[in-house]
Amino acid sequence: MSFLYPSFLFALLAIAIPIIIHLFNFRKFTTVYFSNVKFLKEVNEETKAVSKLKHLLILAARILAIIFLVLAFSQPFIPTQINKIHSGNKIISVFIDNSFSMNAINENGTLLDEAKKNALEIATNFKPTDQFQLLTNDFEGKHQKLVSKEEFTSLLDEIKISSKVRTISEITSRQKDILQNSKNNISNVNEKNKLSFIISDFQKSNFNVDLIKNDTNILFNLVPVIATKKNNIYIDTCWFETPVRQFNEIEKLHVVIKNTSNKDLENRSIKLFINEIQKTLGSYSVENESETEIVLTYITYPNEIKTSNLTNSRSALMNCRLEINDFPISFDDTFYISYELAKNISVLCINSSVDDAKNSGSPFINKLFQDDSLFILKNTGENSLDYSSLFNNQLIILNELKTIPSGLSQELTKFTSNGGNLLIFPNANCDLKSYKDFLSLLDANYFESLDTSKTKTEKINLEHPIFKDVFDKKKINQDNLYLPIIYKHFILSRTTKTNQDFLLKLQNGDILLSQFYYKKGEIYLSSISLQQEFSNFAKHALFVPTLYKIAINSRNTSPLFYTIGSNENIELTSNLPEKKICHLKSLNSKFDIIPENKIINSKTVINVRNQIINDGNYNLFSENNLITCFALNYNRSESNLACFNYDELHEKITSNNLFNFNTIKAQQQHFKEYISNINQGEKLWKFCIFLSLVFFAIEILLLRFVKG
Repeated sequence: MSFLYPSFLFALLAIAIPIIIHLFNFRKFTTVYFSNVKFLKEVNEETKAVSKLKHLLILAARILAIIFLVLAFSQPFIPTQINKIHSGNKIISVFIDNSFSMNAINENGTLLDEAKKNALEIATNFKPTDQFQLLTNDFEGKHQKLVSKEEFTSLLDEIKISSKVRTISEITSRQKDILQNSKNNISNVNEKNKLSFIISDFQKSNFNVDLIKNDTNILFNLVPVIATKKNNIYIDTCWFETPVRQFNEIEKLHVVIKNTSNKDLENRSIKLFINEIQKTLGSYSVENESETEIVLTYITYPNEIKTSNLTNSRSALMNCRLEINDFPISFDDTFYISYELAKNISVLCINSSVDDAKNSGSPFINKLFQDDSLFILKNTGENSLDYSSLFNNQLIILNELKTIPSGLSQELTKFTSNGGNLLIFPNANCDLKSYKDFLSLLDANYFESLDTSKTKTEKINLEHPIFKDVFDKKKINQDNLYLPIIYKHFILSRTTKTNQDFLLKLQNGDILLSQFYYKKGEIYLSSISLQQEFSNFAKHALFVPTLYKIAINSRNTSPLFYTIGSNENIELTSNLPEKKICHLKSLNSKFDIIPENKIINSKTVINVRNQIINDGNYNLFSENNLITCFALNYNRSESNLACFNYDELHEKITSNNLFNFNTIKAQQQHFKEYISNINQGEKLWKFCIFLSLVFFAIEILLLRFVKG
């Protein structure tokens, strides 16, 4: 037990007063004579014994009453086990979770309202000379300093719901920084007088307690606020069935909807809007605490596109949003996506054996690309090649060139570095030195020699983007697949410095088809020709999806959406105009900023630097010219309302040996009293006053009702 004002203990000397009164009885006795005292001796002895006992009890009651009265003024307390009370001013950091999940409701209103009330109670129970820090998910600059109690209360009123999401490790790290760095600027602050309060619903998705770097000089107090209802239905993600969007083609948009409530939902509506016009209406049903995947089907026609949605290159930009209805957690009921309707993909095939007059090219390549309206295939001979036209294509195929001239080598290197893709099929009698010089410029492996032994394709790289969505990986068994047979192939050099990624591998370990990256572009290198003397690959079923996906991937596409707070760098598919100011504008608000743009890994990137806080569709303009569009959504980790209760929270911090962490269960007693106990220990002065009054009452009763 400790005392808040131990100097008052000197008043215990006052217990000498009743003792002195007891030892020296100052009353004067008068002698009374009786005629016969024969029978008074026994009565006198009995009365004397009773009187002595009465006086001792009165003395004890007076002493105890004085002792407990003095103790009450000394304010005794029992320090909590994890916090010893120290003299001096205190620094208190209070974090209030203002994420979207705090819009949930309990008997006290929204969780955010309850959190703000709890924070006010915390401030009330500390001295006016103590310093406070208020922290929210926004990590704003004005919250990175210590303020007085009055300023703290004012800042509380300004807190609003935010889209930002923070993990428990990020919160404790930020609090430690301010508590450790600010004590030097405040006088009369004890090293041990640093407290942290974290008021949150403690969602399981953000509680990465294993990453907390503990600081035993700080007492962390976790204050859970719990919603009475944790029901939420939200759109989790979406994707298209095919990688490229086209006019007049059926689009299939897959949408995942999750239900965290305990009720089944049936025949709920979902709407798809494209460029602010409702495109389609669908329905969904989802069981409790599960998810469902639905497919929305639609077609985009050219006459539906407004002029304002066309870029300089006449490419159509589509700003879309998906909508469902749910209450009270509604931030995740809307999901935004943006995409570009594909222009035709230009493919140039440079042939060695082609008749320049006919430009017939490879029959296998012609059959694949000429029958598909998405591609524009052009064949040309190496002798009639127009170098200036190379950059008008997304994919260039080198089909069995015997040699690669230095002029062509330099132009293809520029083409690849600017984002173009190359696909190379060698000639049976190719000049190996010429190929080596060219491929070395592209930081790729090169052909060393021709292997004429017969072998078989053994493995497909199912994790590569080319094949990732071609096969059902759960059902496919590569051991039972009929893969291309190889009669002869070129052996590639093995240089560890290259960034080679294989697509197809042979039984002897050699690579059949590999990929290399060079600046913005990609190189696909085949170790065989398409001639039948090399293999049956050109007639195999694997040929079509392989070349088709290589051509599709040659067109740069942006992600359908980005996540606020997670994706600050947004990569563009085209370069920005030089010396032009770009503006980033929102479709549904007056938001307009000039974003920072820079080159990262040879790609143009704009950085929004936490300036975008609202989800939605955004367009990027250069002066009045529309360049591109993209969509941003709120982080869906807030949508799962599964939270830790008090017992689970306590078990978590205990299992991670966080002994300086305390879990406050506000429901177990008045929150104000509990916070006061943490600040000043368990106070005993009220108990002392009660006992003092009890012993004063005992004294009065003894004097009045006990004779002797």
